[in-house]
Amino acid sequence: MAVLEKRVLAARVPERFAPKGEPLAGAFFWLSAFYVAYCARPEDWIPGLTYVPLAKISGIFALLALLMTAGRSRRRLRDLPREAIYFFAIICLLFLSAALSPIWRGGAFFGTLDFSKALIAWVLTYLVITSFARLRRIIFIQSVSVAVITLVSVIKGRSHIRLEGLIGGIYSNPNDLAFAIVLCLPFCFAFLLSTRSIPRKLAWAAAMLVMCEALFMTASRGGFITLVVTGAVCLWVFGVKGKRIHLVVAAAVVVLVVGLADGAKLKDRFYAINANNVNNDLEESARDSYTQRQLLITQSLQGVLRYPLGMGVGNFTVYSGSWREVHVAYLQIAVEGGIASLVLYLLFFARGFSNLRKLRRIPVDDPEIELFSGALYATLIGFIVGACFAPEAYQYFPYFSVAYTSALLAIAREREQAEGSAAALPIQPQRKWRAQPRLGDRTPVRRGPGSRIPALLRDWR
Repeated sequence: MAVLEKRVLAARVPERFAPKGEPLAGAFFWLSAFYVAYCARPEDWIPGLTYVPLAKISGIFALLALLMTAGRSRRRLRDLPREAIYFFAIICLLFLSAALSPIWRGGAFFGTLDFSKALIAWVLTYLVITSFARLRRIIFIQSVSVAVITLVSVIKGRSHIRLEGLIGGIYSNPNDLAFAIVLCLPFCFAFLLSTRSIPRKLAWAAAMLVMCEALFMTASRGGFITLVVTGAVCLWVFGVKGKRIHLVVAAAVVVLVVGLADGAKLKDRFYAINANNVNNDLEESARDSYTQRQLLITQSLQGVLRYPLGMGVGNFTVYSGSWREVHVAYLQIAVEGGIASLVLYLLFFARGFSNLRKLRRIPVDDPEIELFSGALYATLIGFIVGACFAPEAYQYFPYFSVAYTSALLAIAREREQAEGSAAALPIQPQRKWRAQPRLGDRTPVRRGPGSRIPALLRDWR
């Protein structure tokens, strides 16, 4: 009986990674709701939801569900990886810079308090996503949400010079919209390659086409540079190394066609970097933006030297006098959070690449995990480059990407440990059972000591 139980346990090891029957189902539901509320921003473009704080409500319920089911998860708070500690330390330093801020302490405090929700979401993501099916579902929510937002922006922004102010919140600025699109394109690539359904492939291809078109419509120079870098990494990982050369050809054709159709504004903004190429209002605005960003970079470096402990979240816009953010995420976190925050910021994202390197050393016989690890690598590369051109230090998407790498590495390690435990179970030889004679057969039975009781029963009858 013990041997049978061990074999059944070994046969059921893969079921531990199925979404059904996993603990923290309620917490995962509310975590999914939080991702929908943050990524899709329904209150910004659906009438009637403007005054409903969906992200806060779903985040609170996710935290309550996690607390109510404490002790049932495979992971504990003590199991949090090092990058979570770095993130927590960044939040603490931001609160410290708010308390010491020489400009506006109250604004910096509430700005840090609002950003600290990203840490809660990060911890919940790591603790609740205990299977690849759940991780895939969360990434699906983010990708579909950005695709829907992009489609709405394209439909509403046909008459606009740039896709600016069409969607509120994190998508109101065309540079932020372009940044979000580029960070999600590798995930769309992975979903396109992972499905065998022709309609789903067509849907993902159409979504990527709309996202590329929207990026050109934003005329974001930093977004375009990030797209080139991220796209090159995707084509190398999925096309060249994955032996799908047709993807390289298809991507080149799509970029060429979309660029010819909607790339005029982007081209003019690039040409406007040279003062001799300014001929209209759009080019003049682009030239002013370029010179202003150079000035903001200089002012941010001066602010870092003057306030090495930081001046508080959001206070650089007041310090600069132009009410503009510095368009470099590294300088943004350094000038507002301090030099120590910048160091932890770099260490935090370095851990994302470290997680992917460790994941490659684990023998994972799952093509989907390989696809999404490649997508995460392209996303992180895109962020590292895009952070040089955009003020994205407090956007959640880059932090989510690192959380995905941490969860994926933990899932792979747990799967390897479970498979190793199953393989280490002792295999005992089965007892050979002799078929029993059927009723009515005249098979002679060998007499022995154990046959006395049946004989006594016959004599009694």
